[in-house]
Amino acid sequence: MDSLLYLGGLVVIFLLWIKVKGLDYVIIHQRWIFVCLFLLPLSVIFDVYYYVRAWLIFKMCSAPKLHDQRVRDIQRQVREWRKEGGKTYMCTGRPGWLTVSLRVGKYKKTHKNIMINMMDILEVDTKRQVVRVEPLANMGQVTALLNSIGWTLPVLPELDDLTVGGLVMGTGIESSSHIYGLFQHICVAFELVLADGSLVRCTEEENSDLFHAVPWSCGTLGFLVAAEIKIVPAKPWVKLRYEPVKGLENICKRFSEASENKDNTFVEGIQYTRDTAVIMTGTMTDHAEPDKINRIGLHFKPWFFKHVESYLKGDYNGIEYIPLRHYYHRHTRSIFWELQDIIPFGNNPVFRWLFGWMVPPKISLLKLTQGETIRRLYEQHHVVQDMLVPMKHLQAAITRFHEDIDVYPLWLCPFLLPPGRGMVHPKGQEEELYVDIGAYGEPKVKHFEAKASTRQLEKFVRDVHGFQMLYADVYMDREEFWEMFDGQLYHRLREELGCKEAFPEVYNKICKSARH
Repeated sequence: MDSLLYLGGLVVIFLLWIKVKGLDYVIIHQRWIFVCLFLLPLSVIFDVYYYVRAWLIFKMCSAPKLHDQRVRDIQRQVREWRKEGGKTYMCTGRPGWLTVSLRVGKYKKTHKNIMINMMDILEVDTKRQVVRVEPLANMGQVTALLNSIGWTLPVLPELDDLTVGGLVMGTGIESSSHIYGLFQHICVAFELVLADGSLVRCTEEENSDLFHAVPWSCGTLGFLVAAEIKIVPAKPWVKLRYEPVKGLENICKRFSEASENKDNTFVEGIQYTRDTAVIMTGTMTDHAEPDKINRIGLHFKPWFFKHVESYLKGDYNGIEYIPLRHYYHRHTRSIFWELQDIIPFGNNPVFRWLFGWMVPPKISLLKLTQGETIRRLYEQHHVVQDMLVPMKHLQAAITRFHEDIDVYPLWLCPFLLPPGRGMVHPKGQEEELYVDIGAYGEPKVKHFEAKASTRQLEKFVRDVHGFQMLYADVYMDREEFWEMFDGQLYHRLREELGCKEAFPEVYNKICKSARH
């Protein structure tokens, strides 16, 4: 009886607390209760399931032979759709909540779902220095195999769950992109099933227009069934240098210099306030100084962005040696710095030691369980955006971000953008150095309003001939969207390949203005 009274008292206190704080506040700021009790254990089970599933597939199946069979099955589904009259658009049958994008695609319920169960690594050709993979193979899977035989991807986007298909049809970037460009620029061939059910292979020389048009098209030109991606030799360690910099002008100058220096294999910056940042430059190496080794991927280690901040607070430079795979996934455990808003005490040493091995919760499960209320509240109280702007406009861009949203830290990642004919390329015919500014967190400006504030940022990015990553919320109208992106080749191919009746236009698929 006493225990029931005690429990009842706790419930009353909890309800009073919700009333005082407000339901919106509790949903946004105390989500850790649900995440810690349910999502972290579920995420572990999810990972174990996929690990066992992948192991069984590799042990029991011959991937190259089954690949051709799976392609034929996709062709059969497309041809059946055509025979039935093609009354609705087609899309992949993968559930929307499984994607890393924050959007939950409602079109999955209204479009014809084409099942594409293709998650295998098909071939590693070290002579040609390429790996051939299916679209649902993810970064964790690809790098685990490549690293074990001494190779790696030149551009390896951070999160393990990112798939090759998502990175090809969308985009991907990493701290080596100032040398190699975006993920699309390390791809040498795509294989697609088109709207008529035919299978085509495209490269720089073969079906060149389609090869250039596929990136950023978000699955609106055909179904990707395989990709060939460049690989490079890997070394076991990354020698990473930390340099705190103060003053916005100094930050931009130093970051630009580091990005232009091709002796740096890796370059990134974390900006903690408008006038303080840490710039990191790294190189791969075969040997490490034992007293400077930092295995940052271990579950009990401080979150990487907090570790980096210690150099800023101490105002000193530093050098560390980090295992290559730990470096690649340095932001994974804290989902960059998003986890501090979900689990505020997640970087506490006690939590890290006891529960850090369960972190992070799967982004897909966070999406699946968020519900419409949480999604709407996060949209109004939270920003997740990556804006790609020319390096020469970095100072103006950071100032714009500061005035419009005031979200810190900011992630700064440089990349080389070569000329091309696709949706994303420099204004001129010369390659140009760009920078990805990633803003992830709660805006601190008092006047923040999701749509209006994001549209201001989008306008700035268009004005400087930059680009917005399409995984995030996009508020542009159609005219503004095609002002930002070059749709000339894309629209011509949609007409020629019969895509207009088979797939929605990319704008209609991803932009809020088209979906509301």
